[in-house]
Amino acid sequence: MKYLHTMIRVSDVAATLNFFELLGLKEVRRFDNEAGRFTLIFLAAPGDEDAQVELTHNWDEAGYSGGRNFGHLAYAVDDIYAVCQRLMDGGVTINRPPRDGHMAFVRSPDGISVELLQAGGRLAPAEPWASMVNTGVW
Repeated sequence: MKYLHTMIRVSDVAATLNFFELLGLKEVRRFDNEAGRFTLIFLAAPGDEDAQVELTHNWDEAGYSGGRNFGHLAYAVDDIYAVCQRLMDGGVTINRPPRDGHMAFVRSPDGISVELLQAGGRLAPAEPWASMVNTGVW
């Protein structure tokens, strides 16, 4: 398993970038999604580009309250199906099953979302995952 990033939602991109730049982080990549109306900006400390902060800006968002600006932790895993099976066997609900062999979401006992991403290429769809339904709560 490898730590990838922590995601936070931001309302004011310029102010947030300024804050993190003052902190010493630099932008390493950006992705604008016109159809989804959001921008993803990845920041990292120089020399430690593997540990990133993902800023998610939803273009139509007017502000966040109640802690909804914290998004999730993300980890790359060697076998997403095996990790999800181990978690499920341990009583963890798979909120977003890895139907596509690429991504899954689970939650900690305190409700923190954890994104699991398949390291390397996506795995072929496999049961029981391929037919599982999202709970929609990641």
